[in-house]
Amino acid sequence: IKEFKPDFVLGFGGYVTYPVILAAHKLGIKTGLHEQNQIPGKTNKLLSKYADITFISFEDSKKYFNNKVILSGNPCGEKALNIFKDDKTKLGFSLHKKLILIVMGSLGSEIINEKMKDFLCSYTSDMNEILYITGKSNYDNYKDLKVNNSVKIIPYYDNLSALMKSADLVISRAGASTISEILSLNIPSILIPSPYVANNHQYYNALELKQKGVSIMIEQKDLNSNTLNKAIDECFKNEQNMKDKLKELPKLKASTIIVNEMEKEVK
Repeated sequence: IKEFKPDFVLGFGGYVTYPVILAAHKLGIKTGLHEQNQIPGKTNKLLSKYADITFISFEDSKKYFNNKVILSGNPCGEKALNIFKDDKTKLGFSLHKKLILIVMGSLGSEIINEKMKDFLCSYTSDMNEILYITGKSNYDNYKDLKVNNSVKIIPYYDNLSALMKSADLVISRAGASTISEILSLNIPSILIPSPYVANNHQYYNALELKQKGVSIMIEQKDLNSNTLNKAIDECFKNEQNMKDKLKELPKLKASTIIVNEMEKEVK
């Protein structure tokens, strides 16, 4: 830090952030934090007393910080707004049917994959089509699965945000980046929070969207064909209402907000 001589140091959480922000603070350099999740991680909680400003992605996160707090959103959401839409017909999907995109992150989830097999094998619809992304490490268990023509299974999709723009419903974990994209693109969602993350933060991420009426949450322990089919039916039944509520939520240009506030701090 002494060699580089930054005007501002911004940390995005994680244990590697702690010594860097602390060192910058001791050297009298302006510092900031960005909290992606609804419940802050341990590092950001500890560092907030040293940071000049904290940027948050969820309104309810403000209560956890005592320094200057600004609702910025997540830069991933702004990125999703600016990318070109991928044409779903290139994957063999119909323009006249609803596309349900199911993805649990680039690596997928072995537990979710096992729970989804019955659902995918039994799913039939004249109105909806499904793209199920297993994750690269889980595809071998799925490539021979017998499914209806309305279901396609692939291991990975390189430009997922662009494909999300063609989706009518997203079923996913409740990570901060995915949620920011869902909110930016006004897509109704079914969120299945991972119970294996620090402070159970994905549950609280999903809960905030559920309370706003823009998502349905299914806890992993409750996930099965019946609960998922019921949730899908409910989403499409209330699709317009969910989209209207999504449109009412602010579309924050996170990167722009963060850069502008950092510039104000160092003037």
